[in-house]
Amino acid sequence: MTDLTQTPPKLPMLWKRTDKALLLAAVVLLAVALFDTPALWDTVVFTAKALWTAAPFLLFAILATAYVKASGAETLLSKAFEGRELRMIMVAAIVGGVSPFCSCQVIPFIAGALAVGVPLSAVMAFWLASPLMDPAMFIVTANGLGLEFAIAKTLAAVIIGLMGGLGVKLLGGSALFADPLKPRAAPSCGATAALKGKPNWKVWTEAKRIESFRRNFRENLLFLGKWMLVAYVLEAVMIRYVPADMIASVMGGTGLRPILLGAAIGAPAYLNGYAAVPLMSGLLSQGMSGGAAMAFMVAGGISCIPAAVAVWALVKPRVFAAYIGFALIGAVLAGISWTAFQTIF
Repeated sequence: MTDLTQTPPKLPMLWKRTDKALLLAAVVLLAVALFDTPALWDTVVFTAKALWTAAPFLLFAILATAYVKASGAETLLSKAFEGRELRMIMVAAIVGGVSPFCSCQVIPFIAGALAVGVPLSAVMAFWLASPLMDPAMFIVTANGLGLEFAIAKTLAAVIIGLMGGLGVKLLGGSALFADPLKPRAAPSCGATAALKGKPNWKVWTEAKRIESFRRNFRENLLFLGKWMLVAYVLEAVMIRYVPADMIASVMGGTGLRPILLGAAIGAPAYLNGYAAVPLMSGLLSQGMSGGAAMAFMVAGGISCIPAAVAVWALVKPRVFAAYIGFALIGAVLAGISWTAFQTIF
């Protein structure tokens, strides 16, 4: 007779608790150890040196992000959705492109803003710009790909936000953007007040803000640390095993083809914005064109799972499709612009 009192297997729970990023790094290192044992030490040394070089930039980025969040600066986001529609679009694109708050972090506020009549155009501008750049991302990108690339990506974030916001405004009377919210996305009455209040820049004067700083510092340290570990392990493997001439033949050159490929591959393949920086650095050293790298990072940043899920959770599929469309068009234009800049200068 079957014993129905047996404890069920714990493997599913163990799998859920396993950090997938660290697991990926471990699997890659294990594969190197099994199939090319002499290369394992070189891979570990490359990863350690890269992490050590990036450590000061990462630490500064983590400290800055923790401070901004502990101060309650996200309450300033409400200012982006005040005034006339054109003003909202411009401010939302700029705030989205420079603030440390991604779309997925302000879902209650965005849902509440849409529900009380904030134009979808302004929200779309913020949604498109916010996943692409923030202070921590800027520092990591400048360190890995150069200051000019980081500035160009920031400008691309703002311009794509403006493009999407103005596009929605121009098509606002069409069926495409009519009644954009999903029924279940309607927020509670308290959602619109989620980001009210004023920030307190003296975070050390309140115990709850000190605790918030510590928590955010710890969370960002673990988050950035594990993803940069993964990225540098993958970069080491890629440089060793992926032929440079293959990368140059497929993703090199100055034409439109590598840019289109970068956008097409970046949209579904993107893992994490921070991890993408070392990977792009490795691919560029192997012959990838700068335009393709820019298109990859822009398309992938906007369509990455956290940002895309935040949009999908709130709006109807037709609006989500427009979001992805703006992302791909913006990525291609950003790649073309970066290629032109490199050619001229």
